[in-house]
Amino acid sequence: MFLQTERMRAAGEAEFLLSTSRFTDAYWAMSQLVAHQTSNGTNLCPGDLLGSGTLSGPERSSQACLLELTEGGKRPLSLPNDENRTFLHDGDTVIMRAYCEQPAGPRIGFGECRTTILPARQL
Repeated sequence: MFLQTERMRAAGEAEFLLSTSRFTDAYWAMSQLVAHQTSNGTNLCPGDLLGSGTLSGPERSSQACLLELTEGGKRPLSLPNDENRTFLHDGDTVIMRAYCEQPAGPRIGFGECRTTILPARQL
């Protein structure tokens, strides 16, 4: 998971790597997720994408949630451009890239998922 602040984008700076995680740290195996979904009547089809939730690992570098990385906002995260974050700010962009691979097998990925936090709408 990467973070790029509005200031980083304006300065042409690359995104900052927040964490890396592995599916091997997941609590449930994919076969268990599929069994759970189908036992509740979900009609799974080839090509369906299953969301596993946040996959955090035991190391600090594998904590996949900003709340975990900042210990609930108590320990600000220092970015390379001297900005700090405890929570996301308006204009921050969160980027996720994921893939799966095994020895002697093809690498399969979904590319990049990116979103920018917009200010709350005024009612």
